[in-house]
Amino acid sequence: MDIVARATVAFLFIFFVTRIVGRRELSTLEPFDLILLVVMGDIIQQGVTQNDFSVTGLLLAGSTIAVMTVLFSYLSFRVSRLRPILAGEPLILVEDGELIERNLTRQRITVGELLAEARMQQITKLDQIQWAVLETSGQISFVKRS
Repeated sequence: MDIVARATVAFLFIFFVTRIVGRRELSTLEPFDLILLVVMGDIIQQGVTQNDFSVTGLLLAGSTIAVMTVLFSYLSFRVSRLRPILAGEPLILVEDGELIERNLTRQRITVGELLAEARMQQITKLDQIQWAVLETSGQISFVKRS
């Protein structure tokens, strides 16, 4: 039962860290970030199993993480008040060609990064953008002015 408690704490820790890190960073992993994630995974595994290499320990830890994932998904689906906390909400970065600096700063997105994403969508100037929205996945969606 100790493994279940540690796996639950690990799941909540990972959930909290990913919310703090931000969507944008998680959607654009650099090599260092990938290595950091692998190292974090190993550190968390050691904390969850505490050198319990048994099949039972593996099944308990894996099942706990899976159940917590399904539970959070279900709560996000069924309880609309929890959805912004559990799944996040899209965030408007540009409206009518004007940057919303507060939202860019909050997500640690530079104007250069935003413009680079816009160029990938064949948009060359901010005034061509009706809306730029940072989706919950970390991708930026652009709606061109008509």
